[in-house]
Amino acid sequence: MSDGPLIVQSDKTLLLEVDHAQAGECRKEIAPFAELERAPEHVHTYRVTPLALWNARAAGHDAEQVVDTLLKFSRYPVPHALLVDVADTMARYGRLRLEKDPANGLVLTSTDRSVLEEVLRAKKIKGMLGDRVGDDAVIVHPSERGALKQALLKLGWPAEDLAGYVDGEAHPIDLAEDGWELRSYQRDAAEAFWHGGSGVVVLPCGAGKTIVGATAMARAKATTLILVTNTVSAHQWKQELIRRTSLTEDEIGEYTGTKKEIRPVTIATYQIMTTRRKGAYTHLELFDARDWGLVVYDEVHLLPAPIFRMTADLQARRRIGLTATLVREDGREGDVFSLIGPKRYDAPWKDMETQGWIAPADCVEVRVTLTDSERLAYATAEPEERYRFCATTDTKTKLVKALVDRHAGEQTLVIGQYIDQLDELGALLDAPVIKGDTRIRERERLFDAFRSGELNVLVVSKVANFSIDLPEASVAVQVSGAYGSRQEEAQRLGRLLRPKANGQGARFYAVVARDTLDQDYAAHRQRFLAEQGYAYRIVDADTVLSGGEI
Repeated sequence: MSDGPLIVQSDKTLLLEVDHAQAGECRKEIAPFAELERAPEHVHTYRVTPLALWNARAAGHDAEQVVDTLLKFSRYPVPHALLVDVADTMARYGRLRLEKDPANGLVLTSTDRSVLEEVLRAKKIKGMLGDRVGDDAVIVHPSERGALKQALLKLGWPAEDLAGYVDGEAHPIDLAEDGWELRSYQRDAAEAFWHGGSGVVVLPCGAGKTIVGATAMARAKATTLILVTNTVSAHQWKQELIRRTSLTEDEIGEYTGTKKEIRPVTIATYQIMTTRRKGAYTHLELFDARDWGLVVYDEVHLLPAPIFRMTADLQARRRIGLTATLVREDGREGDVFSLIGPKRYDAPWKDMETQGWIAPADCVEVRVTLTDSERLAYATAEPEERYRFCATTDTKTKLVKALVDRHAGEQTLVIGQYIDQLDELGALLDAPVIKGDTRIRERERLFDAFRSGELNVLVVSKVANFSIDLPEASVAVQVSGAYGSRQEEAQRLGRLLRPKANGQGARFYAVVARDTLDQDYAAHRQRFLAEQGYAYRIVDADTVLSGGEI
């Protein structure tokens, strides 16, 4: 028995003692193959899942490394059955391969005939395959390449796609050489993607995922379709590409609700691509509008279901997904793995912070106690109304004002879910409010005023969760959110993580109503950030209101 920080259990859960001297090192080494499930104060619970192991395998980790990590940090003997299961699970990746055969085109091959026989008998797979080619291969209908990978993943036999990619229509794209320098991890991330041919790059908000995308484009030197979350993000991508590459404004098209330009590099929003008319997705034809050599999916964890379906037909195109977190609240991480590709590069947030690439962040949960009348109203509210009630209670309002006043003169975002609450806070703080019905031009004007320092405080809804570049934002006060969304919590903290010109860190406040659903959801929301090494300090609202030290 050793004094390690980890307890490895036979049900594939890992218990990490947070206060142990080796906890940070252990967290970093288990992150590639284990997912955080619960993050209370002293002991965090991780689970070793097949998808995490397959992502680790695709990223170059092998079973020996995983086993060595568990043995190295475990306080007690590691259950032998778990070690065997880890090795067997990781060995499943790549036993089936999609390859190009000179005589037969796309084929599914296997190094293990019994595995091939097993999957050939699955009903959902039969219609995707053609004739048998010898003992160890079967022809695949090219149009079924994506759907087959999805189906095989669900059967527990993820296929390694080695069938290659079309080059697409050539188009000259080079990185600009003046005024900036490509960071080493950005180059490594783009190289890891290019070597794999398709897949996902996971980098913290503020680490320059757009530049990784631009670097991939410069490698492909081909027409590129870029899918982004909203029109403001599309504008930011266009500006960044003009600044960082040889592309001119005329070479970049915008395909949004207001413009329908198709150019060698075309930036479209997920919203326009999933717009229906008479039940049909009228804009999905954009995927076939040119012979794209590269498809870039920004914020790939938000990919809508119709885009998944269309992506299944794009398997011969190189695809790169960019995200700060692979967490999907709909549980479709497996579809990202099979259709976009496995995780090719992942940089832990705390490592990036240590190296100075993102700002250090102090996360504080401020708990408010409901008044007796609020508590009674909460207790008697209909179940579906309880979260909204406790998330928008008046008791939070004066606390938000106190927090904003405490950081007077600093660039501060007040972030929430409910529009009436945000309007009330905007009036109280004498600050503009950006929400869904704020016109694009007005959003951009307010964001520009905030960036320049003309505005110190902005109140924003979930429209500012993703892909909004606000480099000098150093304080965020979160008053309500999308229930227990881990990805939203990560994105909201991410608004603060760009390094500041003055070198200061960031402060992220989560205002939470004590002993309510708000507190339960907050614990769930914080899980992903706990996995990255962030700890939430909990302080009482009275400490803030009395002017005490936080």
